[in-house]
Amino acid sequence: MFFRVVCLWLVLGATALADPSFWRHEWPETDFSRTEIPNWAEIISGGPGKDGIPALSDPQFLPAAQESRIAPREPVIVVEIDGATPRAYPIRYLTWHEIVNDTVGGVPVAVTFCPLCNSALTFDRRVKGRVLTFGVTGKLRHSDMVMYDRETQSWWQQALGRGIVGEMTGAELRQMPGWMESWAQFRARNPEGLVMAEPAHARPYGRNPYAGYDSAARPFLYSGARPPHGIDPLARVVRVGARAWPMERLRQAGRIEEAGVVITWAAGQASALDTARIGQGRDVGTIRVRDRAGRDVAHDLIFAFAFHAFWPDGDWMLGR
Repeated sequence: MFFRVVCLWLVLGATALADPSFWRHEWPETDFSRTEIPNWAEIISGGPGKDGIPALSDPQFLPAAQESRIAPREPVIVVEIDGATPRAYPIRYLTWHEIVNDTVGGVPVAVTFCPLCNSALTFDRRVKGRVLTFGVTGKLRHSDMVMYDRETQSWWQQALGRGIVGEMTGAELRQMPGWMESWAQFRARNPEGLVMAEPAHARPYGRNPYAGYDSAARPFLYSGARPPHGIDPLARVVRVGARAWPMERLRQAGRIEEAGVVITWAAGQASALDTARIGQGRDVGTIRVRDRAGRDVAHDLIFAFAFHAFWPDGDWMLGR
């Protein structure tokens, strides 16, 4: 299925080079004179145009106990803010929408997921005294989603949480602690928690349009260098800052304490990018990252190729 999608997107012009003169008709309010992109050819179309992948705003929620459609091992993105009821954002929905604009405990947040990089990040939407609302450009850079904000029409790199084109170039979103775990794990920890309700869109929620992707030979629409140390480009790594721990090392160890963080691995979470039904994917486990005081630490669980692309001088924590 994934490879049929790849071919379709290529036919639709996924390899079109990004040049300001080419994009201006679609983005007349974006200031292309301001950018930190060294080479416009790094940005290409992923197929859908602006808002072709519809971001969500003002999502509805159900008590966890009332949700029966989600399979136990399906992954959810968890947001826990002091004073607010914990919330789960199912990947079955984010696969098709990629961004959810929400407010949790008075904090405006953007919950984001880039399937092509397996990058699940939650950001504070407050930047330079403004509250921004994010959408999906339909563009990719190093196979990672390029977001935009509706207030200034600036473009943002999802993996970095950083403005890359337009008025907000160089601005940074504050990444908030969050993680992916299985629906069963969330429900067991938070029986009184909330889960995002199914959006009112005609999408085959629960299906994975990228079936087989995380075992493919190469990433989709990525032409950069392979990761070092013989690491597979589509191997998952836990990124904390500019450091990356291979998931396989964590799976074997179960717990690693180094560089000021404690990282644990536990079985029970399905890959969202394996089988056609998300809940049937192979078990890739759940990662938690905390500091030595037990507080959750902002991190990402990203594919190795994307870490290398955005942090080419990053540290690979191989334990050798």
